[in-house]
Amino acid sequence: EDLKKAKKSRGKSKEVCGYPLSIFFIIVNEFCERFSYYGMRAVLVLYFKYFLRWDDDLATSIYHTFVALCYLTPILGAIVADSWLGKFKTIIYLSIVYAVGQVAMAVSAIHDITDADRDGTPDNMTFHVAMSMTGLFLIALGTGGIKPCVSAFGGDQFSDHQERQRSTFFSVFYLCINGGSLLSTIITPLLRAQDCGIYTQQKCYALAFGVPAALMVVSLVVFIVGSGMYYKAKPQGNIMLDVCKCIGFSIKNRYRHRGKQFPKRAHWLDWAEEKYDKLLIAQIKMVLKVLFLYIPLPMFWTLFDQKGSRWTLQATNMDGNFGLLIIQPDQMQTVNPILILTLVPIMDSVIYPLIRKCGLNFTPLKRMTVGMLLAASAFVSAALVQVEIDKTLPVFPSSSQSQLKLLNMGNNPVTLSLPNNDLLNLAAAQVSNLMKITKLEILKLRGKSMQSKIPLCDSRHCVITFNLSSGGRSCDYSREFGYGSSFTFFIPNNLVIGPTTCQESITVIEDIKPNSVHMALQIPQYFLITAGEVMFSVTGLEFSYSQAPSNMKAVLQAGWLLTVAVGNFIVLIVAELAKLPMQWAEYVLFASLLVAVCIIFSIMAYFYTYIDPREIEAQFKKSTDDDSDDESRQYKKGLEMASKNYKSDYGDHKDGRETKM
Repeated sequence: EDLKKAKKSRGKSKEVCGYPLSIFFIIVNEFCERFSYYGMRAVLVLYFKYFLRWDDDLATSIYHTFVALCYLTPILGAIVADSWLGKFKTIIYLSIVYAVGQVAMAVSAIHDITDADRDGTPDNMTFHVAMSMTGLFLIALGTGGIKPCVSAFGGDQFSDHQERQRSTFFSVFYLCINGGSLLSTIITPLLRAQDCGIYTQQKCYALAFGVPAALMVVSLVVFIVGSGMYYKAKPQGNIMLDVCKCIGFSIKNRYRHRGKQFPKRAHWLDWAEEKYDKLLIAQIKMVLKVLFLYIPLPMFWTLFDQKGSRWTLQATNMDGNFGLLIIQPDQMQTVNPILILTLVPIMDSVIYPLIRKCGLNFTPLKRMTVGMLLAASAFVSAALVQVEIDKTLPVFPSSSQSQLKLLNMGNNPVTLSLPNNDLLNLAAAQVSNLMKITKLEILKLRGKSMQSKIPLCDSRHCVITFNLSSGGRSCDYSREFGYGSSFTFFIPNNLVIGPTTCQESITVIEDIKPNSVHMALQIPQYFLITAGEVMFSVTGLEFSYSQAPSNMKAVLQAGWLLTVAVGNFIVLIVAELAKLPMQWAEYVLFASLLVAVCIIFSIMAYFYTYIDPREIEAQFKKSTDDDSDDESRQYKKGLEMASKNYKSDYGDHKDGRETKM
């Protein structure tokens, strides 16, 4: 209707190469906003673990809670924009909220604010937790609220004779989303890896969050600058509210007429026909058929979104040395957008046409099923990688044991005696291996004085150099550290400092071996999960849109986003209930759950009948003047004809060719 009312003009925007000038502001706005969101999200789980000092389970739980909120709030944003403020004001107001949230995250990562004793560790962690949680809530409200508005607002800027330009705009818009995601996932981990601080140097999470905050402010400013050029459609109401009201009235009316004296109706939604148009009721029936298929879908997102949490934490125990490049653990996420940009055209132009030439009926629902299986395979691959990582990790004592390391700092050898163990001879200026002892055993030592040490360290891959000085003399000692390694340097008390004595006389004890499993082993699981995403997500949206009436696209979009949110909540439930001691076992559990859900979905898909909503709508429009026709017969007749036309045009969905979208 907006297009019909504004054929000649879309605001005051000039045209450049046939495109409204206003859309360039929208495209820049989207690029900066996506950079801001994905850049912050890339380092978020490591911020929880290493700055806030949370364990892996809590960090994962909060991460997925945040992602779930980001996919719940778009429904709220769409309702506010369509029913109250309009798209323009909704984007402005929620972008301000968004920017404030990003700034709060940057402030929460400044360790010097509460580091009174200047030891590099915040003294008031409650302040940092409160600031970060407030920031994440505001970000979730902002990014989710503007998600359904920006692309639609951009589409509003085109007149009805600019269909080709509008299509190109959406392609560039999607490219900006992937470009912002890719660049931010490369850049912000590099910023995080830098050392910064006012009094003490620590990992620069403040900068990693500060740059996305600055980009969000730029995004807001750019969008406001183009204000005078925009076409701003007035709120026309939200179809989701109409759908909810119709369903609510039908349920309430059916409850009122639950007695046997009232005749039954063909469908429970038919009880809404006293108040709502029969065409609307038929359209809702079509939408509910698709939404019913959505029920198993959250399990896919349960696995998919763990690439930003569990897989990133997995990479912290791996070697990121690729020769000329040192890849940070959180940078491995860049493999996903790179593969998306590669696989989408390959799938569309090579894989799917090849399957059709082979005579296989690779329908959209079958594609989605294969996508689920690929995601499950990705987690099996992650489990195999985790098994290799576990072989290199230190074995820590159980709840009934302690762990002991002894240093002989004297000039003479000593003998160590432990109950139920052989005697241990420890030479001068040497250290023992880590030993496990039970809490009830008594330690007996013979010889000179000794000192025990329990190492705790997680260093970067770099060359560390330190200087020793005494009596006016000094010497330097340097050694290369690997990711995840821990060392004890033993300086003998008889060390004579000279030009080369440091490097020769200092004893080095490797407490924890450096990460030896290479990050390249994660590439297969990223490939599998991305291939699954292309076959599941892209196909799923195309299928949903082809099976729903034109005025119900927003309802399906809301339902799709809801499956993502529910999937992230499932991560919390499974992780908390399972409490598996080994990470590889959790990966296998998630893969098994998805396979089970995939079987259920394939059965549901087998009995699904593809339809053409336009055919059903046409049947109702033709019979609007015939008051004697029964609505249920209209719907069944329309459904039957639409299904018949589908089969005749494209083949049976079980035996014929693939659906044309």
